[in-house]
Amino acid sequence: MSKKLLVDVDCGVDDAQAIMLALAAPNVEVLGITCVHGNTSVENVCKNALRVLQVCNKLEIPVFKGAAKPILGKTIDAGHFHGQDGLGDAPDPHAPGLDLIQKESAVSAIIRIVNENPGEVSLVATAPLTNLALAVRMDPSLPSKLRGVYIMGGNTESRGNTTVCGEFNFSADPEAAYIVLNDYQCPIYLACWEFTCHSKLPWSFCDTWLTQNTDKARFMARVFKHSIEASKTERLQKELVAGMGFISCDSYAMAAAVDDSFVIEKEQQPVSVELSGAYTRGMMVVDTVGFLNKTQKAFIIKKVDLEKFKQMMMAALA
Repeated sequence: MSKKLLVDVDCGVDDAQAIMLALAAPNVEVLGITCVHGNTSVENVCKNALRVLQVCNKLEIPVFKGAAKPILGKTIDAGHFHGQDGLGDAPDPHAPGLDLIQKESAVSAIIRIVNENPGEVSLVATAPLTNLALAVRMDPSLPSKLRGVYIMGGNTESRGNTTVCGEFNFSADPEAAYIVLNDYQCPIYLACWEFTCHSKLPWSFCDTWLTQNTDKARFMARVFKHSIEASKTERLQKELVAGMGFISCDSYAMAAAVDDSFVIEKEQQPVSVELSGAYTRGMMVVDTVGFLNKTQKAFIIKKVDLEKFKQMMMAALA
């Protein structure tokens, strides 16, 4: 029985890594890729998703364009890390054209695909949650038809990587994150910022990973070069929790969706998002006492099988 995934991305380098991990996984069917603002403009995100599908020979998977900006507030990007185009500003003369993007909007596609496969789809969100928030407002019954939602985003120790206390995906659209954590009454799995830092791989693994003799590995080596250099700057080193290493943030959420046994330890807590603090807007709030009076609790991923992760990452570029 194949697992059905719908993937919502702001296709930077780690989204690309996550998509490639899913496409290489056995018994996984990617029903579509929905695109949203975040690491770069939504047009670039669409282009990048097509570039990833092209190198994986999977251009038959439909790509949908979604929200170009957050529900409220200013758009931010992560060009300093991912490159202005989201994939390391590495030229790609053979990139597919945007004429391959579906006419249907991302939000409409999410609602339609989930309704066509009730109880079967896991939604993997590795981006600001604008599309997911708009989808649940358009169709409040949507979460009840999902198998689960796997999110890379939020933080548990108020360690920010974008603002003092905010992780990028939640800070890029705090209102959307708030809506998703409060309105999606289905299993939610969170791969939060500090967890990804504590689960990093050594740079030596990254070297082995990128030197596989395949088109996929050569593609990743080209688009990842900018981010590897950025990772080693003083500014980025301050953001990282628990020292240096290779962190493919989005791939942890994807691996959890692909293989149930990947997550070794998780805790279930009510969570929400701070919307108005001067320093804490976009910060995820973990309610360990019960102050929020919420019945819905999210699964916060704490520990994963890193050997299994290495195998999945290697297979992604094989």
